[in-house]
Order: sequence, then C-alpha cells, then structure tokens
Amino acid sequence: PILTLNAINNMLHRLESELKIRGFSADTIKAYLFHNRKFDETLKKHPKEVTQREIKEYLGTLISQKRYSLASIALVRASLIFYHNEVLGKNIKIKAPKIPKTLPVVLTKEEVKRMILSATDPKHKLMIKLLYSSGLRLSELQKLKVNDLELSQHIGWVRKGKGQKDRMIILSEDLCRDLQKYITNENKYLFPGRDEDRPISVRQIQNIVTKIAKGAQINKNVHVHTLRHSFATHLLENGTDIRKIQVLLGHSNLNTTQIYTHISNKELKQVRSPLDEL
Repeated sequence: PILTLNAINNMLHRLESELKIRGFSADTIKAYLFHNRKFDETLKKHPKEVTQREIKEYLGTLISQKRYSLASIALVRASLIFYHNEVLGKNIKIKAPKIPKTLPVVLTKEEVKRMILSATDPKHKLMIKLLYSSGLRLSELQKLKVNDLELSQHIGWVRKGKGQKDRMIILSEDLCRDLQKYITNENKYLFPGRDEDRPISVRQIQNIVTKIAKGAQINKNVHVHTLRHSFATHLLENGTDIRKIQVLLGHSNLNTTQIYTHISNKELKQVRSPLDEL
C-alpha cells in the first residue's frame, strides 16, 4: 500500500487507543506517537510492511548520529516495538541498548542550603524546598495542585504519577509554614503558568533550578532530578530504611532505589586513608 499522511494518522490513532486502554501516561503516549510518526515519515513505507531489520537499521542510524542519548534510543526502541508488536501483531525482537550505569549527581546538605538561600524569588525558593523536601519528579512538581496538599498533616499526594500511581509525599514543617503563606484559594495549580488554569511549563522549572544553582556557585551539573537524588541519599545517610525511601520515591522496584546505597558511601567516607597514618 502507498504510504500517505492519512494512512499514518489512521495507524497512529490505533496506537493511541491501545496505549490509552492500557493506562499509559499522557507523556508516554505523546512520546510513543512522536517516535512512530518520525520513523514512518523517515522510512516512507507502510508500517505493515516494515521489517525487523529496517527498525534495527533505523536505531543504528540514530546511535551513529549521536543526537540521542542511549536512554532516548531505548525509548525509541520501546515505542516502535510496542506499535509493531501490540498493534500490528508482528513479532519484532530487538535487544535494548546497554546503558552505562553512571551514578547520579548528588548535592551536599551545604549545597542545598546555598541553593535555598540564593533563591530570591519566594516562589522559586518554594520550588527548591519542595523538590528537596519531597523528592518529587519534574512532572510531579509541575502538575501539583493546591488540593493535593494536607499541610496540617505535613503530607501531600502525587496523583497519577509514573505508572499512573498515586503516592504520598512528605513535607517539612518549615515548608508547610511557607506554603500556608503562599497558597491562595484562587489557584488550581500550586505553580500556575501565565494562564492560571494551566501549570507552569517544564522548561520554566528547569531554567529556574539551573539559574539558582549557578547563583549559588555550585559547579556540579544540577537539574531538577538532582534535588530528588539528594533527598533520597540524605534520607539514607540519616538511617531511613531503604524500603521506606522506595515508597516515598514511587519506585516499583527496590533495585532502582538501591543505587542510592552506592552514592551514599557514608561509612566509606569515614575510613582514613593509610597515607594519613604515615
């Protein structure tokens, strides 16, 4: 069959329906549709006729171009395989690229303090405090609603987070006092955008965190997720059970949380180098 824009749209509509039925998040659906559309437009071949070899060659080209990280390539692979296997009924088998296991960047407690102190805008200061107090993901902070907070209980709720799960988050007493002063009943989202019925953009949050880290003269590569990593690592160093940290982070697998045992190394840091004993 001749590949037309209309044909692509019809096939992708089937993919979208399948993803919705299975409860995939809006962000995942958006990513799967984007990568499949891009693949179809690049190959200019009807999806039903696409072979496993052609998908492999496409992924290989993306890796060669070095425009995507290996984690992004893995997402492209998952998108294409889901479409061709689950919607078109094929049996495509392609191994995921091996992603190097690098330890995430973690701030010291002193660096977190410096970031909070260097945030001059009260709203921006609240964002930094909330990310570090609760270990929120970027999208979770963005979509957090005023009604999701129970300040008297020092907790909040992430609604339909990663994997479409709800989970409880903890809020510090200091943060709750700040939030009580900041919150107005007029706003739906805790951090609304220019249109108050919509949340602040992801890019804005990223820019705010990067700017504050630079202002605090932190030389590490600081992103929103860095505060989440710091939250988990500092809890572990304070003696919090790793299974409790797993629940607070919303990890479905304990192995994902185990990475923080490699970062912490609190006891190893206390070992004196033999050179100091000379």
